[in-house]
Amino acid sequence: MPKSRTTSVCMRVLGIDPGTRFLGFGIVEVHGRATKYLGHGVVRTDAAAPLADRLLQISQELQQVVNVYAPQSVAVEGVFTNKNARSALILGHARGVALLLAAQNALPVFEYAPARVKKSVGAGGNDGKDAVARMVTRLLALKTPLERSDAYDALAVALCHAHSTGSALPVPSGRALKGSAFASRLSVSYVAPAGVGS
Repeated sequence: MPKSRTTSVCMRVLGIDPGTRFLGFGIVEVHGRATKYLGHGVVRTDAAAPLADRLLQISQELQQVVNVYAPQSVAVEGVFTNKNARSALILGHARGVALLLAAQNALPVFEYAPARVKKSVGAGGNDGKDAVARMVTRLLALKTPLERSDAYDALAVALCHAHSTGSALPVPSGRALKGSAFASRLSVSYVAPAGVGS
């Protein structure tokens, strides 16, 4: 009798660091205790454009990311404190777009406080973005520096969720791409140089 073909078991997570000017995203795939970098990027909007237009761009580009990478869950950094009420409100708009997009694609959403995200990658509560970048680089064995801290933060959010759950899900058949095939299918303001991951 022929051997039955088993489905590879893993969990693919899309991490999002919300922002209306620069929104970072990162994708990791978890196989048991191993975590693999799949990709990252930054949605860059025109600061002079109306907020509604910037939110539309964020929605459209994040939908591309979901279409190409086929994540099974979305992890978003939460907004809990901000001294500038207007900045917090605008940031909340970007988070709202991310949450809505996840719901439209029937993806479960998990929110994590910034302090928990830092702790999950081994950076202390008082450590800055440089510490997060160093730890993300080490944990994912990234070969070259990323363009912006937003991408590091997004990957840290994805890692936080990966470390917070012990469950694993089957990769949707026919939707998983390999290597550079991911980035080659994304356009607009998405930027992720070749050779970053291991």
